[in-house]
Amino acid sequence: MNRTQLADEVSGRLDADDDLDGPLRELLAAYARGGRPREITVVGNAPMPPDARRAELVDGSDLVIRMTTFAVDEPEAPPVYGTRTDVVVVHRGLIASPHTFADYTSRLYLLAEPGRLFWEPETLPDWWPADLGFVPISNRRFVVPLVRLLGLDPAQPQWATTGTLVAYLCRRLFPDAVLRLTGVSILDRPDQTDFEHAWGDKVGVTAEHRLHAESSLLNLWRETGRIEIVQ
Repeated sequence: MNRTQLADEVSGRLDADDDLDGPLRELLAAYARGGRPREITVVGNAPMPPDARRAELVDGSDLVIRMTTFAVDEPEAPPVYGTRTDVVVVHRGLIASPHTFADYTSRLYLLAEPGRLFWEPETLPDWWPADLGFVPISNRRFVVPLVRLLGLDPAQPQWATTGTLVAYLCRRLFPDAVLRLTGVSILDRPDQTDFEHAWGDKVGVTAEHRLHAESSLLNLWRETGRIEIVQ
């Protein structure tokens, strides 16, 4: 199957009872370098100091996933975040950076929509490119199990931040891959009330998130070797 056929298959089966992990795994692998990825880097939005080694590690990964209001290295600027973007994870409330939809025809866009479990409308925002397709991240298969893993009640409006959701999704789909996270601030700062962004203004931590629970889970994954943290 080509990328478009895979995306159509995954989207068309969102409400089915059969296993979605296989088609979604194949779809992400279609955007990876060399097929099924052995090294995946999830780049969060937290500001980071220049580091050529980090940027090289990001761009050298088989699959690079960024989210929402992200930054990439600009020409002639010191290397910080890397430049490659294979997959972008967005939600309806994002404030798009100049990089969010740049070269969007060459990327896969996944839509995180945990709010659909409660109040979020199905209508896409006006700023969404008219010819851009997307694949929703299944709440039933990924969001709700992660909520339970965090020790939270899925009947209440509370869920993980996008970065933690992406890490969980990657760990589910590619259990044998090396999974690296960078640009993630909640591991060491679960008390923060604002998220500083590498691009744009800081944003407040919304009431749906429980950063202490996420920090504990991510640190456990780091200690047990399920993820690697790149500072």
